[in-house]
Amino acid sequence: MWNIINHQVAVSFLQRSLEKGTIAHAHLFVGPAHIGKMTLAINLAQALNCSSAERPCGVCDSCLRIAAGKHADVQTIKLEQGSESGESVSKTRISVEQVDQILHSVNLPPFEGKYKVFIIDGLEFLSIAAANRLLKTLEEPIGSVVFILLTTNEAMVPATVISRCQRVELFAVATSLIEKELIARWNVESEKAKLLSRLSAGCPGWAVTMSYDTQLLQQRNDRLEEWIEIMDADFDVRFTFVAKITERYTQNRDTLQQKLTLLRDWWRDVLLVKSGNNEAVTNIDRKDMLQKFADTCNLTQIRQFIGSVESTITQLRQNVNPQLALEVLMLNIPERGKVKRENP
Repeated sequence: MWNIINHQVAVSFLQRSLEKGTIAHAHLFVGPAHIGKMTLAINLAQALNCSSAERPCGVCDSCLRIAAGKHADVQTIKLEQGSESGESVSKTRISVEQVDQILHSVNLPPFEGKYKVFIIDGLEFLSIAAANRLLKTLEEPIGSVVFILLTTNEAMVPATVISRCQRVELFAVATSLIEKELIARWNVESEKAKLLSRLSAGCPGWAVTMSYDTQLLQQRNDRLEEWIEIMDADFDVRFTFVAKITERYTQNRDTLQQKLTLLRDWWRDVLLVKSGNNEAVTNIDRKDMLQKFADTCNLTQIRQFIGSVESTITQLRQNVNPQLALEVLMLNIPERGKVKRENP
């Protein structure tokens, strides 16, 4: 049983390959964070080592051990957490040492299953040395070894590595399906399931995590409240805010981009409300506040500021000075209620 929400095209492709015995020695799963790449990778590892007629069954000893992370022939590597001055810090690259930890056993036969499966989560974070080390192994496939490589940013993966893999792309899942599965599988209350499915941007893993991690949902609420306060503040407060978040997030631009994505999605909702498309709104728990923003801004302001946020996100990805980019963004926040209304 493939324990994944939707992605039927990818599942069908892998299932046919298993049935025909033509499974590739290396797969590249491409898609945004929390879309289901790791779940699919675990399912494929189970299917390769499952002892039942219909693979993966999910209930045999092999499937259960793989799901629990205790199978000797299935190994996963990803970015590690390090320690610096007593504080936890995130490394920015998967090192050659991490890759070597799994590659040293490539030539050994499976210990308890049919296949040795190596999962690399965050392929885009491979160091150059680690990528070259992996490439050498991918160029010399071994029959009982399968690599499953996961990435959210294919553009950062060396083309030589991509060319050695069977590419499988995972796309956003329909909001209605995520909502249905949250209620049916995880017993999430109906209204909460509706909100989480809207906020998930088509990524079911995000919605599932949010359904039981109240701290993460509260973090989203706090960030949104912070943005709302900043958008009503004067320039001194805005620039103080910029100084604070750039100092805090200079070493973690992903978090900063998440905050900006939240801001962009908020103004997208304002645009939808302004245009009369309330049913398509993401932040359905903030409809009254969205209406207030829509009532005090015109369409040109809204569209221009969405463009400003998108431009800032792009600049941060290109390693532009974050403080400068954010200060320009603060200057572009619409002055609500101080302009004439436009016809939609």
